[in-house]
Formats: sequence, structure tokens, C-alpha cells
Amino acid sequence: MSLPVRAPSDLLHHGFDTLIDVRSPSEFAEDRVPGAVNLPALSDTERARVGTIYVQEDPFLARKIGAALVARNAAAHLEGPLADMGGGWRPLVYCWRGGQRSGSIATILSQVGWRAETVEGGYQSWRRAVVEALYRQAWPGRVVLLDGNTGTAKTDILSRLARRGVQVLDLEGLAAHRGSVFGAVSRPQPSQKAFETAIVEATDALDPARPLLVEAESSKIGERLIPPALWKAMRGAPRIVVEAPVEARSAYLVRAYADVASDQDTLLTTIGNLRRLCGAEVVVRWEGLAQEGQHGTLARELMERHYDPRYAKSRGEIDVAATVWSDSLDDASLDRLAGEVERALQQL
Repeated sequence: MSLPVRAPSDLLHHGFDTLIDVRSPSEFAEDRVPGAVNLPALSDTERARVGTIYVQEDPFLARKIGAALVARNAAAHLEGPLADMGGGWRPLVYCWRGGQRSGSIATILSQVGWRAETVEGGYQSWRRAVVEALYRQAWPGRVVLLDGNTGTAKTDILSRLARRGVQVLDLEGLAAHRGSVFGAVSRPQPSQKAFETAIVEATDALDPARPLLVEAESSKIGERLIPPALWKAMRGAPRIVVEAPVEARSAYLVRAYADVASDQDTLLTTIGNLRRLCGAEVVVRWEGLAQEGQHGTLARELMERHYDPRYAKSRGEIDVAATVWSDSLDDASLDRLAGEVERALQQL
């Protein structure tokens, strides 16, 4: 039997004991259904070999060689990660489009005695469901933006609100990027497909009757684009704006971006990338501040001469529903700001 996929929830709540992705490791790395484990029917090298034989030599020969490889890999899985599975185990198997790879592995598992099923249409069915949800349908529920100039600790406040039970969507966390020219983190960004999968997974259990708080972003976080349905909802959303003096913001940035400041080579390279936007003379000064370890002064000048003017220009006309202010952005102040944002959200 095959499980049909009409919406992402069909695979997010599939009800089987294990979801098995039998695609090659590189396919799995680009994107996969949340919770899936990778037990490849063919390795990347094997898949390329079989495909080449299919196109350049003989389809029958390719299928014969492929079958032998799949059987060999299935045996390794049975003797390895599946060795301890009991008789009642129920696996759900998918490949790229619900074809030979998943069918072959599911058949072998069924012959063992397990109640194995496949995903109708494979990974492509999942991807179509994600695209339908994020590109073609209207975003469900109401979005409210948490806004504020650079250094107002919006991401930190967002995480505190999540711990208070507020519905939030941390796009920067899902994109593995802090949303600025200095925003790269230690782990690489996910693929665009994986970013969209993460959004679908993160919002699956949300209540559309309650507002969803999202940090105000540009349409692109690092190299990842916010999908159209969400971006449209964000563009028309009311905003709760966080304000703080530049001294507090620069002190916060020094703490929040300590990892960036500690890697002087990367810091200097990133500052150098601003030469076209800010001019050579300004960038040379900033490079000097970085080399001297004057990170507080550097953060302040970056905000005053780069981030704040650009942010004000890009904002345009916005719907400010509420404004919260703090003279400091230490932990106690951030807890208080989170409470004020929550109260403002409840009044919208």
C-alpha cells in the first residue's frame, strides 16, 4: 500500500514507527521529510553509475546492476540499523518519486514480516505539498511583527516570549543566519528547500486563531528567501517596535556578536565588503577599530552610519501597533520587554 500526501500534515503525522528515506545521502542532505532516517538504496556513487549505464549503454543492464546494489545495501541495513527491530515494527518508506528504490526496499522489508508501506509519489509529493502551502495558499492565521533597529535584541526577546507560551516563528534560527552582513553563524545555512520544510514543520502545531509573532526581516535571510505566502503576510502585518538608546544597543551587540569579534580575519573581511556602500575612508576607520579591539565603538558607528539609515529607508510606511522602550538591554530588561511585548500582543 501507498500513503497519499495531500498536505504536509499527512507526513508530519504519518502514524508509522519509522519514516525511512532511501534516497542517496546527497539527496537526503538537501532536504527530507522531518523525522526521516536515511537508509540509502543506492549511494551517490552507485546512483550515478546506474544512471550513466541507463542513458549511455542499456536500460536493462542498468536495472540488473541496480537491483544487485539495492539488494546488497538492503542486506547491510538489515544486519545493521534494523537488526534489533521487532516483528511489530511498521516502517514507511519513500524515495524520490515513489518508484523502484522505495518499492524494492519496502518489498524486502515486507518479506521479512514487517508491515512496510511506501509514500505515494515519494519525496516529490512532500515537496509539492510544501510548495502548495508556502507559495500558493494564503498564510493561515494572523502575523504580527517584532520590529526595531539593529541591536534591540529582537531575536533574544522572541526566544523569551516562546518560553512564555507565545506563538513565535524564529526565521533566523531556521535559516541559520542572524539576518545582517555579520549574521553568518558557525553552521552552514540549510538549502532553500530545507528552510521551507523547517517553516512548515515549525508552524504545523500552531493555532491559527492566535497571533504569530515573527521578527521583522527583509525578504532574504542570508541566502534564503522567505517564501511568498509568509512574506505577503509579513508585509501587511502590524508591528510591535522595540526601542533602546544606541549605547545600550552597541553594548548588546558586543555581547551577541562576540563570536564574530573573536575571529578578526572574518570580521575584517566582512567590514571590507561594506566599502562599496559606505566608502573607503569610513571602512578603513572601521577596520582600525576592529584591529584595536574597540568593538563597542565599531558597533555604534556601524549602526549610526550604516544600519539605522538603511533600515529607516527600507521601512517605508508601516503599521506600528505598539512601541516598547528600555534604557538597558541586560537580562532583566529583556525579561521586562518580553512581558510588555506579550501584553501589547494580547491587545491586538
